Amino acid sequence: QEQLVESGGGSVQVGGSLRLSCAFSGSTYRSYCMGWLRQAPGTGREGVASISAGGSTTRYADSVKGRFTISRDNAKNTLYLQMNSLKPEDTAMYYCAAAWWCRPTMSAGDFNYWGQGTQVTVSS
Repeated sequence: QEQLVESGGGSVQVGGSLRLSCAFSGSTYRSYCMGWLRQAPGTGREGVASISAGGSTTRYADSVKGRFTISRDNAKNTLYLQMNSLKPEDTAMYYCAAAWWCRPTMSAGDFNYWGQGTQVTVSS
């Protein structure tokens, strides 16, 4: 059974940076499309970024393009999300997720395995 554990969340001021990590337990990590999704209170879970199994293709939500960078290290079974120029609207619980293949929609229903989430809070 695949297990995903996020880390790196915290509180930061507007304009600051955070780097999220997701450790994947299992031998099949390099076969999965991986993604980051987030959920703010009272809203649905939205896709932030995804990366193909080999790492060659990335997608981003329009709201984070140019500020966030998704990457993966298949040798370490780890997924990353570098978040720069953070805004208050980036405040949410961030989830790491794995999918059998990447879809352009990056919706929650596209992903098959989930972590427990890590909280990111951006204050002005």
